Amino acid sequence: MTKSQKNSGPSPAVFLDRDGTIIVEKDFLGDPAGIELLPRAVEAIKMLNEHGYIVISVSNQSGVARGYYGEDAVRAVNDRLLEMLKEKGAIVDEIYYCPHHPHADDPGYRQSCECRKPKTGMAKAAIEKYEIDLAASAMIGDRAADIQFGKNLGVPTVLVTTGYGHAEKERIEDDNLTPPDHIAGDLYEAVEWILGNKPS
Repeated sequence: MTKSQKNSGPSPAVFLDRDGTIIVEKDFLGDPAGIELLPRAVEAIKMLNEHGYIVISVSNQSGVARGYYGEDAVRAVNDRLLEMLKEKGAIVDEIYYCPHHPHADDPGYRQSCECRKPKTGMAKAAIEKYEIDLAASAMIGDRAADIQFGKNLGVPTVLVTTGYGHAEKERIEDDNLTPPDHIAGDLYEAVEWILGNKPS
């Protein structure tokens, strides 16, 4: 059952990182032609749609602050990704991104903002727009910042070992960072875990 088929009331959401979680990590992707969907990502998102989850992507895009490309490039990549997923029957309700970095050369983007993960500004924007049951929601990503974002939000977290996930798993352990609630091989396995551990 998709969100559009639900009658009323709050729905759970799954917050997804973009690069390395839904699509192949390309290190500052600014060209829609470079998008590559990770294996089984479409099927994973479809599962969330079928179970009535709102699907929100939250992505740090400091390439803007670093001067690699503009926000128009980020929006173009996001729009094309949403189109590609929709063509395959998978719906991401919205992609939020943070273009800032605290050490950016461009003073317009140099800030310690509330939207850069692990801070939760992007999630708060989604919560203001969508009727989200946060107590039944979750976060999936391939970086330590994604896991801390989920912890700051108060939701279960899954680290995927796609993208930077393998290296981040070791860094989380070595540096005694906040561990995820679960580690999964990819987005599909992460969604399976979330569906199997829904609050009763």
